[in-house]
Amino acid sequence: MDRLWTPWRYSYVSSAAAPGCIFCEKASASDDEANLVVYRAERNFILLNLYPYTNGHIMIAPYEHVATLGEAAEETLAEMILLARRAEAVLRRLYQPAGMNLGMNLGQCAGAGVAGHIHLHMLPRWPGDVSFMTTVGETRVLPEDLHTTWRRLHAAFRDGD
Repeated sequence: MDRLWTPWRYSYVSSAAAPGCIFCEKASASDDEANLVVYRAERNFILLNLYPYTNGHIMIAPYEHVATLGEAAEETLAEMILLARRAEAVLRRLYQPAGMNLGMNLGQCAGAGVAGHIHLHMLPRWPGDVSFMTTVGETRVLPEDLHTTWRRLHAAFRDGD
């Protein structure tokens, strides 16, 4: 059996599910770097995924706590897709991906880790990023740590990309 040492995941796997909503908590917190909040718009905010599939894996979440698209205000949804367009440009400039995945998991049975608060995932993709490590070794290789990713993306959004 192969082992991959991942001590940073210990706090995640050893803690009980926290009460409340992680998106609402991060939205109301003031330390954006500690909470990996990259950018704040009027109705939505952009944050890094704590356990990314690829470098640059971000999520766009509304400030309002809604579980479905039907519950969200139209202005929130419009801003979300405009932020996705802006994020695509930032991610393409910073990471030069060959493609991009965008997606939402609505409801627990659809794979939502946080079923009660909609959020849009955006993942830069490159040829070969689903290599033998992922498909055979069931391991992801991420060459950039989260705080480096946060600094790069935060600066790009702050500077008006």
